[in-house]
Amino acid sequence: MKQIILHNKVFVPFIDREKIEQTVQKMALEIYEKYKHTTPVFVGVLNGVILFFSDFLKNYPGRCEIAFIQLSSYRCMSSSGEVKVILDWPIDIYGRDVVIFEDIIDTGNTLEKLYEMVCTQVVKSVKIATLFLKPEVFKSDLNIDFIGMRIPNKFFIGYGLDLDGIGRNYPDIYQLKDEA
Repeated sequence: MKQIILHNKVFVPFIDREKIEQTVQKMALEIYEKYKHTTPVFVGVLNGVILFFSDFLKNYPGRCEIAFIQLSSYRCMSSSGEVKVILDWPIDIYGRDVVIFEDIIDTGNTLEKLYEMVCTQVVKSVKIATLFLKPEVFKSDLNIDFIGMRIPNKFFIGYGLDLDGIGRNYPDIYQLKDEA
């Protein structure tokens, strides 16, 4: 892993792909244990969740259905505080076990909006899974049921995380050098 430059900002290695793969595999087995006797609906929050969700599904040994939703609260490198729905529910989740998948949770503002949206659908249960959680800035009362890793409140790119739409494709996680 070497440093990367995006938009004149330098990013340095933080978490390598092997650690990410191990974490995703562990999460897939943990969630399978909870849902092995049912067919849950896994809802991925676009766009950042793509790599995590794909790798999770490859490692999940049980039955499931998948759906995507797209929300946004970020502009450039910070949260706007306003959550917009870009892509709404593609399937009926009434009476189903639903697991919301996020790539990263920081303040929890976007997650709260999504959680409210799911609960209006009268589901059997709602759980939340995230690969990364920033506990020092998480402001919500929501329970995060499945957490891959806790990370500091820094800016990261790679493995789905981006800076203005670029950097998601890197298989490792990089941290903004000024914050390292």
